[in-house]
This record gives sequence, C-alpha cells and structure tokens, in this order.
Amino acid sequence: MYWDKPGRQNTESTVREAIKTAKERGIKYIVVASNMGETAELFKGSGLNVVCVTHVNGFSNPGEMEISEEKVEALKRAGMKVLTTTHVLSGAERGLSRKFGGVYPVEIIAHTLRMFGQGVKVCVEVAVMALDAGMIPYGEEVIAVGGTGRGADTAVIIKPAHANSILDTWISEIICKPKERK
Repeated sequence: MYWDKPGRQNTESTVREAIKTAKERGIKYIVVASNMGETAELFKGSGLNVVCVTHVNGFSNPGEMEISEEKVEALKRAGMKVLTTTHVLSGAERGLSRKFGGVYPVEIIAHTLRMFGQGVKVCVEVAVMALDAGMIPYGEEVIAVGGTGRGADTAVIIKPAHANSILDTWISEIICKPKERK
C-alpha cells in the first residue's frame, strides 16, 4: 500500500493496515512510534501486544517530556507498554556530530534507511529500541509503525536485532509507506 504523500493524514489507514496484517499473519506484537501517545491510542482494543515508543526525554526542550504522565498512565491502563529511552539511530553519535562535525556510522545507517522514507527509519529504530528494552521477544517478527513528523504513514514487518548487532535486523515486508518525500 502506498500513500501519495507522507504525513499524519495517513495515520488511521496505516494503523488499520498494521492491525489487519498482524491478525492475518498471526503477528502478536506491534511497536509504534508515538511521541504524544495519540497514534498509540488508535491500537486500543486491537487485542495485540502494543509497545509505544516515545521521543527521548529532552527531545524538544532539555529536561522536558513531550508525552504527559497522564497519557502514559492511560496507555498503560489500556494494556500497552510505554518506552522512553535514547534513540538508537541518533543518541550520542548525534551529539558528537553536532559538536565536532562530520558523519558517524550510526548516522549513515539512519540516512540510508531514510532513502526508503523517514517512516522506515523510525520503524527500524523503535523496533530495535523495544527489543533492547526487553519489551518484545527476540527472534520474532513484529510490526513496527512510524511516520514522517507527526502521525504514522509507514508500517513494516520486521525481525529486529539488538543494537549491538543492528545490521542483522531484517525487514521482511513493507506494509505501507508514502511514495513521495516530505
């Protein structure tokens, strides 16, 4: 499934395709990038194991969370897990490149994945982060959902590897993504 343009207008359709595919294929876990919790909320009642991966604390402003504590608690009450941690495809390396200039290996991985779309990069990133946090099982295919900016426009079937072996990650199928760049 290809969306004409990237962005949040594709969110509900992306979530619908992710849930439908998970149920058709017997995939039990969904990992969704949701910095404010709104996209994750759309998975309520899906019957799937949902992990919501937020932006790191301090993403927009030092020391501040974008997602409210109330939203985190609401997602947890709905049976979801919520993960807030360092972004595996930026983190400390982005700090080095900002300070000293240049490009570092993890940033090259991130930029290469963006050739398929920002959402594909996000899907890989959140799936690896959820695996490293022990929130999804090792060696199992999951569906990862990400986007370009706000909302979701990309879903993939992926078997993530831990960050220490990230190049062993395998995207077996792209369920949906935008045809164009932002």
